Amino acid sequence: MVDDPGDIKDETPATSEIIAKARAAYLGLAIGDALGATTEFMTPAEIKVIYEVHRKIIGGGWLHLKPGQVTDDTEMSLALGRALLTAGKWDRKGIADNFLAWMKSKPVDIGATCRRGIRDYMLKGQLETPYNDWDAGNGAAMRMAPVALFTLGDEAALAQCAIEQAHLTHNHTLSDAACLAIGTMVQRAILGCNRFELHEVTRELVADYYSFRFNNYRGNASAYVVDTLQTVFNFIFTTGSFEECLLGVVNQGGDADTTGAIAGMIAGAFYGLDAIPVRWLKKLNQNVRAEVENQALGLVALSPWRQRQV
Repeated sequence: MVDDPGDIKDETPATSEIIAKARAAYLGLAIGDALGATTEFMTPAEIKVIYEVHRKIIGGGWLHLKPGQVTDDTEMSLALGRALLTAGKWDRKGIADNFLAWMKSKPVDIGATCRRGIRDYMLKGQLETPYNDWDAGNGAAMRMAPVALFTLGDEAALAQCAIEQAHLTHNHTLSDAACLAIGTMVQRAILGCNRFELHEVTRELVADYYSFRFNNYRGNASAYVVDTLQTVFNFIFTTGSFEECLLGVVNQGGDADTTGAIAGMIAGAFYGLDAIPVRWLKKLNQNVRAEVENQALGLVALSPWRQRQV
């Protein structure tokens, strides 16, 4: 594990920018989670009555969180990242072990599908849950940031690892497609793609799975992965900043911690570290912030992109 940011030496400005965008992607996940948890399960009308526009990390919500506290979106991502940094390589069993330890720690929230998959691992040693028509939820997609950083520079490795981590708890074609699209968008944004090139990923996804189309966004932001990506894509491509994107997403309510987390990782990767509002960084739980940043550096250090440079 990288304990000192100096362990990754930024030889060039371009390298430094890529590493900063990787940090921003992971921080974006945590910030979107903490910001969106307040409005989870609310409707846009309810949010407007209470907050007018929800724009501060204040905790609360149905989970009664402390300001800056995160939920399962960030906690499962960190559990996944710890396994990779401990092993120094892709380690599906290590990830499953960490998910199990996390579940036993009695987290503030855990989705039913994630709980079922982790229990099946605990009871049966199962590392791949069977296909299930009810597995098209958000639980696998929300934890894609560490996978994208670990496989940065190798989209074939990304595809393999995205599906393997997903199938620990979720096995559904739409979940798989969502995980791969999110990971691809994060990687390409980190490596400097423009908005049109970022949009190309969504066009390819919609060509394969038409249900993900989002050009006539209907405002659904449920725990169904199609609704989630439609919400994320709509605000990624109709806004012009990290802050504007996240505010649009979390004020839709619904599964707002997860839509916030996924939008945050993509927008963080695209807009970069300097685009994240300082007030949100300061409000994020500082232990979470430290581990997120540390993991980002460590995962990028293990990535194919980085290995080609050493």
